[in-house]
Amino acid sequence: MPDREERFRVMLDMVEAAVGPEPRVLDLACGTGSITDRLLRRFPGATSTGVDLDPALLAIARGYFAGDERVSFVTADLKDPGWTALLPGASYDAVLTATALHWLRAEPLAALYGQLGGLVRDGGVFMNADHMTDGSTPRINAIERAHRHAGMDRAKAAGALDWADWWELAGRDPVLAGPTAERFRIYGEHAEGDTPSVDWHARKLREAGFDEVRAVWSSPSDSLVLALK
Repeated sequence: MPDREERFRVMLDMVEAAVGPEPRVLDLACGTGSITDRLLRRFPGATSTGVDLDPALLAIARGYFAGDERVSFVTADLKDPGWTALLPGASYDAVLTATALHWLRAEPLAALYGQLGGLVRDGGVFMNADHMTDGSTPRINAIERAHRHAGMDRAKAAGALDWADWWELAGRDPVLAGPTAERFRIYGEHAEGDTPSVDWHARKLREAGFDEVRAVWSSPSDSLVLALK
């Protein structure tokens, strides 16, 4: 993902613009804590609660942020209607997520957006940077995908680890072997979710109670949607 840092930069620019440099953040489907890492490097006065179900990625995140009182983690299934009861707070300045919610089908994702409408404080923001496909442009989608996968193949040939190779290494690690086996029992091999369009995300977020929604960054395959409460 050659544009990964760029999307994080824009995300944090908009956090600062909307809620200032000391936000209380919910890092949604946090994985290893990539967003939280960039957040705290840029805004040392921020706090972050990471939420995920993946035991292997949470093990990495908890180890990386061990001892940092600004960070906490919650194990929760975002498809469980009661997951918000596990959070340490009732509202947040910003809820942030990247390259994660495409693991959900459209219906549970819309339900999740409905819950986020109650978690983001008035004046706060939700931002989702993820794969968002425009179904009205199939030829553009096809050439973009072919070009992106060719680049991935070149990177792998040059020694970069792909998804399967990374998880194979994790499965051999003495600390991560058990959590990795458990995560495959939970998830299987890969996402089986949906990648709806920016317009779909905007519509569902408005229905969830957000006042204004639009994309604030995009690449040929992904977009960063900002929803202002």
